[in-house]
Amino acid sequence: MPGDGTRGGVQQFTASLIRALGRLPDGTEEYVVVGPRRDDDWLRPLLGPNQTLISGPPPPVGSQEYYTQLLSRLHLPLDRLYRRLQVFFNRPLVSPHVPKSRGFYESLGGDVLHFPYQNFVLTDIPTVYNPHDLQHLHYPEFFSAQEIAFRETVWRAGCAHARAVVTASRWVKDDIATKYAVGREKLFSILYGSPTELHEPVAPELLNETRKKFAIDSPFALYPAQTWPHKNHLRLLDAFALLRKEKQFHLKLICTGSQNFFWPDIKRHLKELRLSDHVFFPGFVNFAELRALYRLASFVVFPSLFEGAGFPILEAFKEGTPVTSSGVTSIPEYAGDAALFFDPDSVESIARAIERMHDDAATRVELAKRGSERIKRFSWDRTARAYRAVYRKIGGQPLSDEEELLLEAGHETLAK
Repeated sequence: MPGDGTRGGVQQFTASLIRALGRLPDGTEEYVVVGPRRDDDWLRPLLGPNQTLISGPPPPVGSQEYYTQLLSRLHLPLDRLYRRLQVFFNRPLVSPHVPKSRGFYESLGGDVLHFPYQNFVLTDIPTVYNPHDLQHLHYPEFFSAQEIAFRETVWRAGCAHARAVVTASRWVKDDIATKYAVGREKLFSILYGSPTELHEPVAPELLNETRKKFAIDSPFALYPAQTWPHKNHLRLLDAFALLRKEKQFHLKLICTGSQNFFWPDIKRHLKELRLSDHVFFPGFVNFAELRALYRLASFVVFPSLFEGAGFPILEAFKEGTPVTSSGVTSIPEYAGDAALFFDPDSVESIARAIERMHDDAATRVELAKRGSERIKRFSWDRTARAYRAVYRKIGGQPLSDEEELLLEAGHETLAK
């Protein structure tokens, strides 16, 4: 996993959990963080005194991970070509298989092995697995045949063989239980905190620097998300175009996030709608700048079609920014009553929500107030304690009364 932000929410989760586990004030656990073989510097500042970083083994030659890493080192355009070939042939170019440990993980002497993102390796060590979501079964049109084959091979095996399968929401937990026939006794939903929670607060001078860097001279809405198809940028642009056509609508939109293979389609649509002077895509921004953009934004708009969690919503709540969002999949578990919901499949619905957020200051104030209250239910300290309880349970360690309650809640959800 490179540290360039291209892994999106999965990387934010992994980094935040490592950092939170290393800062728990109690417990005798020691953690070995198995990092990438190259470019692992982004992980080192996250480590606590009970954590050690080592390099992981190379992926087996011929595996999808092997080809993915090879192409990533040869730059993104070849990765795009690989994806286009998959789509053109409409079948897997590499036959996926579930890799087996060749002794590396066993050599570390650990009691529990946690795969915090979707790759999985068969081993006799008691394992915790995070499949994150099954989006490919709900929106197969967003995935190549290769990606679907990989997910259906490796993810199913991970869910079947792991001692504990952990998701970020009850919605995804129930989805996995149904579609993969995973026993509910080993399924847990553990909600996240805001990734920005573990970083320094925004200083006033950073707000001024951010205004200058992004040329912010008027109100704007913020959408922080990678340019994946399910993030629904195209309909969001259509909604802004509709508002500009109906009336003189001068609100600007800033869309942060890494620009992946789908970015050319978004860029082309942006040009077709003649919105290039009103909608801006600055690409990936660091946490400090992102927090500043949240503070400066009039509101956050989150039109995603599918989410296993809700990081942008929590980040907005943490910064006191009002939110309007789609109300699908796991999003209501995170947003509660603190967001103005709309139908992400309807350009009209998205437009009306944006219009209300822009025109109605009272709505923005009320939603910001509710968000600031709701974020109190989410913290990385609680997330880390819940994960540690899972580690202790499958590692055969005694649990405290608090941990028993955390696991019992994990069979339901951690924030009712």
